[in-house]
Amino acid sequence: MFGMHQFKEVDVHYLANNKDQVIHLIDVRTEAEVSRGAIDGAIHIPLHLIPLRAHEIPQDKPVVIYCNSGARSAQACAFLAAKGYENMHNLSGGILAWARSGMPIA
Repeated sequence: MFGMHQFKEVDVHYLANNKDQVIHLIDVRTEAEVSRGAIDGAIHIPLHLIPLRAHEIPQDKPVVIYCNSGARSAQACAFLAAKGYENMHNLSGGILAWARSGMPIA
């Protein structure tokens, strides 16, 4: 499995149940997208800045990364996993799935 760096896919329920105590939440969407609403407590690091700002992402707790649908956040997870970051989690379905589940948007 050389070159295959792993991250986990998690769902809205995992995030909702663990958000307060164990998780760092990173939003990789654009400024315009974030201005329309975000998940409370998220740190905004646009996807294109992840390589420059990776050092800001803590590794002491699980990190959940999200975007609109889960595609860009999966790229961010894969990039960080390739850099040796563990505990990377991609929010399946992104903020759209979060909103569809009736979860609050800040």
